[in-house]
Amino acid sequence: MQLEFPERISSQTVTKTAVNPALSSHLRERIRREFLPRWEQQVGGRFILHGRTPGPDAVRLDGNDYLSVTGHPDIVGAQVAALRHDREFVIQSGVFVHGEHPTRVLENSLARWVGKEDGFVCQSGYAANVGLLQSIADAQTPVYLDTLAHTSLWEGAHAARAPAHAFRHNDPANLERMLARHGQGVVVVDSVYSTTGALCPLRELLDVAERHGCMVVVDESHSLGTHGPGGRGLCAELGVTDRVHFITASLAKAFAGRGGFFTAPAELRYYILSSSFPNIFSSCLLPHEIAGLGATLAVIGQRDAQRERLRSHTRRLRASLSDMGYPIHQGTEQIISLEAGTEPDTMVLRDHLEERGVFGAVFCAPATSRNRAMVRLTLHAALTDAELNHVEAVAREVAPLVKPWDWPIARRARAAHAAQA
Repeated sequence: MQLEFPERISSQTVTKTAVNPALSSHLRERIRREFLPRWEQQVGGRFILHGRTPGPDAVRLDGNDYLSVTGHPDIVGAQVAALRHDREFVIQSGVFVHGEHPTRVLENSLARWVGKEDGFVCQSGYAANVGLLQSIADAQTPVYLDTLAHTSLWEGAHAARAPAHAFRHNDPANLERMLARHGQGVVVVDSVYSTTGALCPLRELLDVAERHGCMVVVDESHSLGTHGPGGRGLCAELGVTDRVHFITASLAKAFAGRGGFFTAPAELRYYILSSSFPNIFSSCLLPHEIAGLGATLAVIGQRDAQRERLRSHTRRLRASLSDMGYPIHQGTEQIISLEAGTEPDTMVLRDHLEERGVFGAVFCAPATSRNRAMVRLTLHAALTDAELNHVEAVAREVAPLVKPWDWPIARRARAAHAAQA
């Protein structure tokens, strides 16, 4: 069977005909079985994540720069200075970095900022999570993950060859039962969940983990910068930093850069450098990236006004969307999930929004469970009242067309409420 896919490279873009050897029959069969039914029947041969191209007047709710630091003159200035003056840089694995190297300075600064002893800067938040869990778990270490924990955390458990056990989302009682059954291990949660904007009940989960002698990993990707005093995250906001063993974060969210970070006790530094594959086998970040992230750390600490503005935007838009009948009860923070359900229904919702100049990001399997696809709206501090007015007007106009009160998530919520009544 010959598989044909759209968006092939045009023959005009290459100087000679490209020739590839035949793919294996096993791969072709796997594509035919696992991919083509979804591609041809569910999404009609369109890549579900690609809709319209936003124009200059579009309201962009599809990024993660929550505090709107992109282009800040202090950050750009630091990046430019590094590009102009750092001529002695050696591209090498991060495990060779030590002493007063700028990367080590940034690692120590980030660690002190969140209230920990030491830390590691990685190529991405994904690499940070995989590398940390690969180092602290093994085949004899059960890893307990919230069902909505980020995929990189699940992959970390897989890389460690650890038995991974899912507990119900934000359910400390269910975690307690899992721990009683499978024993001491590592409990892994997100502080703010990336698909729904749900806030983790961290104190309650810590109580459970401590009763069973577990280590705790908190991914602060979507709360570092936006929550806590000076933006130091949810752990700092709740006063539980000293009860959490490891904090991780992507630096591509509020920091609006490229990289990831995780903390560790100082006594583990050389053990991690000797055991974490993403740290060993990835090159360190480039000088202008390190300089930019260092400048961003200083900027974020001074963004209290932007944090409050982001909270105000969140309260406003969540209240108005709820009043219109959008079922967004599963979250409370700056990430707003419009969970239409099936991929075709989500594409319809996306197209209606984009036709009217509002751009979110489609999330679907494997980023969500099957038939729980959504358009994710992420708010940021620079949104104007006029832009928020436009988003509300579009949501109001689109609601009768997509009927959010009939989405599966809305029906489940009504059924759950009726069962409790």
